[in-house]
Amino acid sequence: MILKALYDYYQRCGDLAPIGMEYKELGFILVISKNGSFVRFEDHRIDSKTANSFLVKKHVGRSSGIAPNYLYDNSSYVFGYAKEKSDKALECFTAFRNKVYEICELFPNNSDLKALKLFYNNDQCLILEKIKQDPLWNEIEKSLSKKFSNFSFRIDDDTEIIAEKKEILQLQKNDDGAQEKICLITGEKGIPVETTTSTMIPGSQATAKLVAFQTNSGYDSYGKTKCYNAPISTDAEFAYTTALNRLLARDSRNKFMIGNRTYLFWASSNNEAAQKTEESLFDLLGFVDDDEKDDPNSRIENVREVFNSIYTGEIRSTLDDKFYILGLAPNAARIAVVFWSETSLQDFAKKILRHFDDMNIGKSKKPYTGLRDMLGAVTLSKKHTDATPNLPDAVAKSIFQGYPYPYSLFSAAIRRIRAEQNVTYYGGPCRIAIIKAYLNRLNDNNKKIEIMLDKDNNNLGY
Repeated sequence: MILKALYDYYQRCGDLAPIGMEYKELGFILVISKNGSFVRFEDHRIDSKTANSFLVKKHVGRSSGIAPNYLYDNSSYVFGYAKEKSDKALECFTAFRNKVYEICELFPNNSDLKALKLFYNNDQCLILEKIKQDPLWNEIEKSLSKKFSNFSFRIDDDTEIIAEKKEILQLQKNDDGAQEKICLITGEKGIPVETTTSTMIPGSQATAKLVAFQTNSGYDSYGKTKCYNAPISTDAEFAYTTALNRLLARDSRNKFMIGNRTYLFWASSNNEAAQKTEESLFDLLGFVDDDEKDDPNSRIENVREVFNSIYTGEIRSTLDDKFYILGLAPNAARIAVVFWSETSLQDFAKKILRHFDDMNIGKSKKPYTGLRDMLGAVTLSKKHTDATPNLPDAVAKSIFQGYPYPYSLFSAAIRRIRAEQNVTYYGGPCRIAIIKAYLNRLNDNNKKIEIMLDKDNNNLGY
């Protein structure tokens, strides 16, 4: 279900990289002349964390082995330099140079590749000596551990880097005699991938994968190993990993983080209801830009109106319009799925509106409390990141799936009120709202606790 939903998201989006390609951050470009001489480095950093992205061939999967990318890579491969000196950097450089020579043989008449071949005809030590004289070298050394620390080439006076030129991109499939299998995602025949592409989330290893099979284990059966146990075609694997990376992008408004959990959300369709749901959920959860924090009331009221319009049918949606929420957590060598929700847009809107009503305590500076505020209100430090590990998942299930609020949230709110003996300053109104919401959902048969004092409620506990 998860992979199919991600695959459909790729098909829905029209601006994602085509099959076999990806948008890759390249922090620095080596500008070379037509005779293969190094001219200068070109800085493509945007800030200290990001750089310009280029449409290049999809990166190769590697864990500990040596496998060069297609005309771009990190410093170890491109010019054989690493912060910690080792023989592996030279091996990586040799592999990348051989890759360049192989590509040159495929396109013997391409002038750009001829220049690149002349550049790599030089000794590695000579190449390193020349590029170290560039004024940007100190900045490059400081940035080697950054995600954008990748390098490619551009011919002087040209506008495109060599790695993104269509005429030299080899995107044809190389099946090596592999047999077609039924893809578990699409249901169509295709050449299965042996291993899936790594996808990094905050806190995980760089080689972590959403789908992985342990070799020589109980999962191996009928002589099949790795992904051949559950075949996924190369096109489907590319589609779902590309969609996943889009949702995980640094500037994505389809994700939020609580502690070490990363939550992704998206809709199955591209109609008005789906777009407004995606746009509203980010604000609803309390993840807003600094310039929007001055007036949270009007923003949240707009969010409420959107979900109310979807639920009442004012904004049209069908039963086939689904909304997905995926919770991920870092694990030793894989990405763990800790939360998954699939529901119709109307049903999702109904659950969000119920959460609005449950957490409503009338006259308050904040008419709605987001997930972050709920978790922060029940911790000593007032920080949502200090919440107990399982609490974010439990509260998310309550909000998105309509389950009763967890007892641990309720008891934590009671403890903080007793400890601080105050319900008026930061966190106080939120704790009151949590208690009200917990009791109302605990037993639907009981008389609901209203926003104001109910003089007609004769329940002894009330």
